[in-house]
Amino acid sequence: MKWKYNCPHCKTVLNPNVKIVVAVRRGKLRGLMLLSPRPGNYQFICDDDFGAQVKDGTLLDFFCPACGVDLTSAASPKLAEIDLHQPNQPVKKIQFSKVHGEHATFILDGETVVPFGDDAFLYDEVNFFGV
Repeated sequence: MKWKYNCPHCKTVLNPNVKIVVAVRRGKLRGLMLLSPRPGNYQFICDDDFGAQVKDGTLLDFFCPACGVDLTSAASPKLAEIDLHQPNQPVKKIQFSKVHGEHATFILDGETVVPFGDDAFLYDEVNFFGV
């Protein structure tokens, strides 16, 4: 009963194994990042050179590694969005902070928002449903 994370554009599975794979960019600096599939777990893996050059507070750009679409959320330019497929459940949206070192993740089911992370309160004013 594995959770599947998908690109909202091309529907490619972003976690073909254990970690979620995304492409990241900050200016001319580019790389791949492996994220934990568990909401609230902010451990990640990236190339040592990329990690050494990105400091906390840096806004990163996230892209699908398959189709290259920008994963920025419509709700906030500081959030990225991917789809979550769970067995026998409707598709949910996962939104997570694009700010390096900021711990904020949200699961949206179309009616409710479930926050995770010490910095989730920074997004209290975000209208996730675009009313």
